[in-house]
Amino acid sequence: MSQFTSHMNAALDEARAAANRGEVPVGAVIIAPNGKIIASAGNRTRELNDPTAHAEILAIRAACAALKTERLTGYDLYVTLEPCPMCAMAISAARIKRLYYAASDPKSGGISQGPRIFSHPQAHHVPEIYDGINAAESETLLKDFFAEIR
Repeated sequence: MSQFTSHMNAALDEARAAANRGEVPVGAVIIAPNGKIIASAGNRTRELNDPTAHAEILAIRAACAALKTERLTGYDLYVTLEPCPMCAMAISAARIKRLYYAASDPKSGGISQGPRIFSHPQAHHVPEIYDGINAAESETLLKDFFAEIR
């Protein structure tokens, strides 16, 4: 029996780096079946002038490029905030095996909030979902970021 190892701290590091760049502090990492991080990213929507440059999308793109494949079957994704509907569909299309996320997003979430993307028949693949990992730390990071810019 293998022991569970959380990679949420690596995702939180990416979220902090995003905040330091003036981006909404969301970070993501993709984990290979051997437990190694193969891609990581933080939000870069402002930097890249790209509304699709969410941490999850950038990490999925980097992992697929590194592996030269469009599917990440057997790979896990850790993200510091509940994915939005766009990212949820990308996770489904990439065939991510397990999704771990920290904080829930009542405003823009697409997994357990809002449209609940994985409950729709158009979601061709539904990952295993685990939420609440390091949620308080992620929530504090987000609240502090938004308090500072207001």
